[in-house]
This record gives sequence, C-alpha cells and structure tokens, in this order.
Amino acid sequence: MDAGGRATHGAVAEPSHLETLRLNIITQIAEILENQTRSQRSAMDISELNHNMHQEIVSKLTAAMSIMATDDTGAMIAMIPTITHVINTCTRLDNSLDLLFQHRSEQWTANDIHIKNLLIGFNQTLHELSAVLIEKDLLERQSQVLERIILSHEHISQWKEFVREILVDFYAIFPFSFFYIAFAEEHDLSLYLYYLGQCSDEVRAQARGLMSQKMLKSIGLPPDAAVDIEEFHINCCAVIKPNLNIKIISVPVPDHSTNLAGLLGVAYAAENTLSAQEASVIRSILAVMVMVVGSSKVLSRTLLELEYYAVHDPLTGLHNRRQFNDILQYEIGRSERHKHEFSLLMLDLDDFKDINDSYGHPTGDTALCSIATVLLEHTRNGDLCARIGGDEFAIILTETDSAGAKIVAEKIGAVLREMAITSAQGNRFYLTVSIGVSSYPADGLSVDALLEGVDVAMYKAKDIGKDSVCTFDTIEQHISVRGTRDNAENLREALKEGRIIPYYQSIVDCQTGEPYAFETLARLRTPAGETTSAATFIETIDKYGMARDLDLAMINNSFTAKRAAMDAKRPEANAKIFINLSVQEIQGRGILGYAEELCQKLELPPESIVFELLEREAIGDMTNMRRFLTNLRRKGFAFALDDFGTGYNSFHYLRELHFEYVKIDGAFVRNILNSKVDYALVHNLSRLCQDINILTIAEFVENQQIWEALKDIGINYAQGYHIGMPQPQMYDSRQLHPFGP
Repeated sequence: MDAGGRATHGAVAEPSHLETLRLNIITQIAEILENQTRSQRSAMDISELNHNMHQEIVSKLTAAMSIMATDDTGAMIAMIPTITHVINTCTRLDNSLDLLFQHRSEQWTANDIHIKNLLIGFNQTLHELSAVLIEKDLLERQSQVLERIILSHEHISQWKEFVREILVDFYAIFPFSFFYIAFAEEHDLSLYLYYLGQCSDEVRAQARGLMSQKMLKSIGLPPDAAVDIEEFHINCCAVIKPNLNIKIISVPVPDHSTNLAGLLGVAYAAENTLSAQEASVIRSILAVMVMVVGSSKVLSRTLLELEYYAVHDPLTGLHNRRQFNDILQYEIGRSERHKHEFSLLMLDLDDFKDINDSYGHPTGDTALCSIATVLLEHTRNGDLCARIGGDEFAIILTETDSAGAKIVAEKIGAVLREMAITSAQGNRFYLTVSIGVSSYPADGLSVDALLEGVDVAMYKAKDIGKDSVCTFDTIEQHISVRGTRDNAENLREALKEGRIIPYYQSIVDCQTGEPYAFETLARLRTPAGETTSAATFIETIDKYGMARDLDLAMINNSFTAKRAAMDAKRPEANAKIFINLSVQEIQGRGILGYAEELCQKLELPPESIVFELLEREAIGDMTNMRRFLTNLRRKGFAFALDDFGTGYNSFHYLRELHFEYVKIDGAFVRNILNSKVDYALVHNLSRLCQDINILTIAEFVENQQIWEALKDIGINYAQGYHIGMPQPQMYDSRQLHPFGP
C-alpha cells in the first residue's frame, strides 16, 4: 500500500486496462444502438410498404368487386390481370414479412451476443476489482498499523520489542498463529518466533522444528546448520492447537547488507481462508515490516560498531584516548574512595618513523598490532591498555604502586626488545620503547597532573638514551614542570589580549656614540601590571607553537611605533629596527609577506628593518636558510646572525651565507678585559668581518671600559646595559644621548 492507502501491487486493474474496458463497452453499446436503429428503420420502411400495398390491393379488389356485380363477362375477363397482380403483390408482401422477421431475428442474435460480452466483461472487472479493492474498515485498521511504524533510536536498538508492538495491531487485521523472522548470519540461522495466543510447550517445540526446517531450506543453508532461536509471547485470547497444519506468507529481506539474507512472515491455520483483500493488506504490511526489520537490524549492527569504535582504536583493538581518559577519571574516584594506589605507563616507540620510512606503513601497522598483543598479554584483566596516539600507548595498572609499575614496564620493554618483526619484504627488525611511569596519589591527584607527569617521565626516558623506563618521582624539580601547560595557556591568553609587548634597547655607533638602531625585545605584562622578560617564557612559547603569533605581534607593534616616530619627526625616526625571528618562520610561514605588506601600508622603507636569527637555529637546514635569505633581501630587508660564536661551526655560516650584521655573543664580550682568549676572538672576528664586508655588533656592553676596548678593536656597533636599558618607548633621552668618541 502507498501512503494514501491505495493498492499498488499485483492484480490491480491499471488505468490502461480500465480504458480498454471502457472502449469495449462503448463499442458494444454503439453496435447495439446501430442495430436497433437499423431495425427500426427497416420496420418503418416495411410498414409503409405494407400500408401502400394494402391500399393498392383494397382499391383493386374493390374495383374488381364492382365489375363482378355487373355480370359483364368481358369486364370480368379484363379483370383477370388485375387480380393476378394483386395475388403477386400479396406474395411479395409475404416474402417481405419473412425477410423482416429474419432480419429482426439476426439483430436480436447480434444484440444478444453483445449483451453477453458486456456481462462477461462486467463480471470479469468485478472479479478483478474484488481482488484489489479493500474495505474501508480493513483499510483503516491497516493504516493504524502503519502509523505506529516510526523508526527511532530506541526502536532501532530494541527492534525485537518494536516488532512485538507492531504485531499487536497487526493481529487485529488477521488472527494469525505466529510471526517469524529468520536471518542468515555467517553460516548460522537466527530465528525469532512471536506466538500470538496461548500455546503449550508441545506447540512451541513443533513450531521450532517446523520453522527451522522451512527457513534453512528457504534461505539456502545446509540442514545441519546451527539455529539460534529466540521466542516471544504476545497475549491473545486465541489458542494455538498442536499438530500444526499451517500456511505461511513470507516476504524476503533484501540483502543490501553483507550477511543479512532473511525472511519474515506470518503462519496461520490451514483451515482459515484469506480473502483477496486480507491477503493484499497482509502482504503490504509485511513489505513495510521487511524495511523496518531489515533497516533496524542493519542500523543496530552499525550502532554497535560505532559504539565500539567510539572507545576503541580501529587498528589495534585497544581502547582509544577518549576511553582511556574516562577510565582514568573513574579510577581516580575509585582509588580515592578505597584508598588505593594505581599507576600509569606511557609508552612511546623509539624511532618508529624510521620503520614506516624504511618498510612502509603496512609494516608499521603490523608492528603496532604486535605491540598491542604484548601489552594485553602482560597486563591483568582489570588493567586497561590504550593506544592514545600514532606510536604512543598508555596503560592503567589498577592497585599498583610506582615500584610495581616499574617492574611491569621493564618486563614489557624486555619482551618488545626481543620480539622480531618481519616486514612484507622479509626483513626482520626489532623495536624498543621509552616508558614513563606516574602514580596516584604520589605524583598527582587529577587526570591532567598524572598525564603531564607520565608524559614528562616518558620524555625523560628518551633523553637518557631511549629503550628505558623512568618514573616521575625520580625527576628533579618536577613540581615546576606541572605548571608548564598552565603557563602556556596564560601566554596564549596574553597574546590574544595584547599583553606581550615590545621593549626597545639602543644599538649605537661605537665610534661616534650616535644612535643607530633599536632591538625589539618581547616583554610580558601581567594582569597586575608587572613586566617580565622573554627569558621566562620564550621556551614555552616555542614548545607550544606560539612563536609565529609572537613574531607577528612584535612586527606589528614595532612597525607601528616607528611610523609614529616618523610622523612625530622624533630623533629615533631614522634608526633601524632589529626584530628577532623564530626558526619556524624560515620553514615557510609567510612572515616576510606580512612584513612587506605592513611596510607598504605604513609607508616604511624595508631597508630600515633588520631581522635577527639565532645562530643555533640556523644550523638545522642550510638550503632553507639560503632560500630564506634570498627572499629576505629581494624584499629589501636586512639580516643579522645573533649570538655568533656559540655554535660549533660558526665560520661555516660566514662562508656559505651572507649576512649584513653579525652580533657577537655577550659571553665573549663581557670578558675581553680579563681574558686574552676572549679578547683575541673578538678582535680577530672583527677583522674577519671587516674583510668580508659584514658589520659587527657587540652585545652585553656593561661598562665604559668594555666600550673603550670595543672601539679600539674596531667593532662597528654596541648594545648593552651601559648603552641603555630596554624601554617601552623608542624615544628615551638617556638612550639617545651620544657617547663621545
């Protein structure tokens, strides 16, 4: 049935069939009417002919009678032809009447055939309509059943009970004995029997045996296949009698999903007969139930899979991070109530990237699954193993202190160390892990504290050589480590609120003492108004990926400050700006594009901007560094190498790369008065830079004597507390006061 209750299947008299019937009826009636008209016309013609001939006969007979009355023999002889004509006319009239009666008989026969055909067609149509038309009461009861069939999460998850609810209304349409659903799952049969009425154990046994055989045969499973039967009873006043003699109406479940072939239907006593309307309604309801049951079965299975993978890692089958965190929170509460200890293990595979790069990701996946197997084999049922990242695993060891957890960790490490894994190419390799351990309550009372502690311990295990175990309680100064994440979030908020601001420190000409530039230094302004130097937070900035935001803030603020100095025509307007740049920007973050656009917007000459990069950060990638410097100069900016002399291969950079400035590390500068080595290094570096046209800047100039020594050496520029302290403004009378030659 469709949504409007119209019949849509099988024996329906379709519109084309009804049109043909209509045309046939019209044709038959037209022929009857035509025959009737012809008959009437013929009768009128014969009647008129008969009337005319009758008058003619009467007239001629009257004349003959008159002549005969005169006894005139000659006249009588003359009348003989007239009488002969009358006789002939009467004969023709008799023949015409015979023709009329024959024609009338033929018309009646033809009309009789047409009428019979009409009756036959009408009876056939009535028979067809009786097979598809549904009584209003039956249709209303069917609609009541269909209206209740609404899919919901509850109905899908509890589809067996949902079927029970539908069958209660279904039974009101046709009192069947039981309803069945059969699914072929893998190589077994799942059979669900719903009994509608009172039945004995004998009846149920008969139903189980009979339906199992029928369903196995119908679905195509072997007769000895395992059958899992689930039975339901729906209270009805009827009684299902033993010695079942039943008929069934089945509808196949479409196999849109793998391993979901099946049947469902109703079974009823053979002595009960179904009208065409009842059979039609039952099949239409079963067709809807097929969709409901099939969809519910598929969706129920899908929901179970979703629920499983919501808390499990699809590759290894271990719990995932989400489930791990939930169980960890639960374990904290449980251990607090019962005064128990428990421990966490964090495992990170050593150099796992090399495995993927060397043997391929499928081999890497195989290794991860092998590790998961080892973890499950060496933990208890009450413990929880999880994969929380690409090559990171975690274990909750319930009711286990730090010492016990370390023993488990070392055992797992030893097993993995000896476990050979074979790649798809047949290569054998071995894995090691670095394992961190933290324990409740000794190392933390919250999820965040325990996870941060075990994470720190795991990285400590890597730092000490990998393939080792480290407990959080053995790490010195671990209390301060716990605040790192909080500090990171505070710094993130400070960047958003604009509380990391630039301070400016003067760089002056060593020979004239005139101001030459300002270095931009980051300072954190706390909500209380206090200011702290970058040394207290720059490491956290780098670790948590906020260096780019810091660079953008420094560039924007310092460029704006220089524009303001130029507009005000202050003395520092012509000074250059030195800005520290993080190594992340060398890796293609687009900071130079931003600086170029800002220069154009503020109408600043790029030649007045110098970007600084630490020497130790330039070591990583010479190719990228060379490309970066090329782009830097193409846009008009200059470049300075900061802390020169602290690296292992400082002079290599001078040969491979070209810088406009070299800033000599303060560790050498501050001791030039007391160390001949430091003095010689600074002196020779100055001469080298002069020879290759690089300007030198000495840092940490802290007194007049160092200042004088740098002038004698030939250093170009100087910077330090003796020259000027970092200030929130570029303009400062003390900073801009010239030092005499």
